[in-house]
Amino acid sequence: MEQASGDAVRAAWTALGGDPAAIGSVDRHGPAGVLTARLPVAELAVATVAAAGLAAAELARSRGLRVGDPVSVDTGAVATAFTSERHLRVGGTAFEGFAPLSRFWPAADGWVRTHANYPHHRDRLLTALGFDPSRTDDASLAAEVADRIGAEPAVGVEETLTAVGGLAVAVRTPQHWSAHPQSVAVAREPLVGLRLDGPAAPRRLPPPPECPLLPAAGVRVLDLTRVIAGPVATRVLALFGADVLRVDDPHLPEIEAQHVDTGFGKRSTLLDLRRPADRTRFDELVADADVVVTGYRPGALDRFGLSPEALRRRRPDLVVARLSAWGFSGPWARRRGFDSLVQAATGIADVERRADGTPGALPAQALDHGTGYLLAAAVLRALALRGERGGAWSVELSLARTARWLLHELPAEGSAGPASAPDPSRWCEERDAPVGRLRYALPPVCLPGGPRTWATPPSPWGADPPAWLPS
Repeated sequence: MEQASGDAVRAAWTALGGDPAAIGSVDRHGPAGVLTARLPVAELAVATVAAAGLAAAELARSRGLRVGDPVSVDTGAVATAFTSERHLRVGGTAFEGFAPLSRFWPAADGWVRTHANYPHHRDRLLTALGFDPSRTDDASLAAEVADRIGAEPAVGVEETLTAVGGLAVAVRTPQHWSAHPQSVAVAREPLVGLRLDGPAAPRRLPPPPECPLLPAAGVRVLDLTRVIAGPVATRVLALFGADVLRVDDPHLPEIEAQHVDTGFGKRSTLLDLRRPADRTRFDELVADADVVVTGYRPGALDRFGLSPEALRRRRPDLVVARLSAWGFSGPWARRRGFDSLVQAATGIADVERRADGTPGALPAQALDHGTGYLLAAAVLRALALRGERGGAWSVELSLARTARWLLHELPAEGSAGPASAPDPSRWCEERDAPVGRLRYALPPVCLPGGPRTWATPPSPWGADPPAWLPS
């Protein structure tokens, strides 16, 4: 296990273009038997968290800070953080992870996975299948939906729902997915796309504090992401001191538990980019930003002037980080997607089948969380490179590419034995917040002299002004 984790850390850090000598500073410790699965989920989790820590240490050193060894990675903290939504309590209340219509359904020739957590996705699912979306009896609906899907081929259901903006995929084997045109396209993409797009003068960030160690202090991050992977990445940046301002469309409300779970250290504001005044304010924010992170489908934000090229007309040395579900090329590149759907389509759900033959799932939404930590690591590396060499840097990652890494490339074997996960309370903490008393998972990575938790609790959704904090 130790050797496997070391190899996985090396693979992640190599994908980021990091200095191989830095890998020796990672101190992996903690309990065994976490995130057990047939696939090497624990190794993926440890490796991506370690990569974020290594990148934070590199940025700190590039800014003249003294960083001691080691980068500490506790497997118990990693497992707890990768399942953070299960440990979240707001005023003592836990939250359901998936809505009743988000599940696996038997089809005429296989299985289908749907995602209907958001109201508009639920409405599209029901409408496409011929049901009235205003119905509220989800228990009865589930039985009727099962009958309707059970009469159709899995790929047919996938195509029907996709055509109306719904979310469903046929469950495929790894072999079937490998032959799919989207899989072929994703295989050509790097695990971490970190590249220099054009020249720009080196930008000197203001001197960061020595104590606590905050490598990203003074960095301004516009967070245009939703659900898990993107918000996890920007939550990591906030931990290391960045001023993260999440911007949402007021017409797309967020699920409260998801917002709270991934909102630590950040502020939250609402801007409708269809309104000239809000668009002007957003452009002003971009002009003073260091990083813009987007988590929407490739091209989905271009009509608002949010393509990398348009953003850099306002800030030439901007780090532009983009996250997608299915990759940045191929026939599915512009499709909507979530971790659960990517697991089903790429063959992970087939590999993790349960004893009764039904499709299974990873012990965490590991594609989301792992991609989030890799995205944060890539942004931190881009900031260090920009400070040293200048330039406009881009970062691109996708859940589908992380799935390929897990299925085919990680130098480790999973463990399908029974889980003996330790009590997660060791890696959770409580604090008061505007939304109530919180119990939450602590960050899984710690630098010597760095913070143990985030400086601030989550803001309520949309509660903050669209402005940067004073320098």
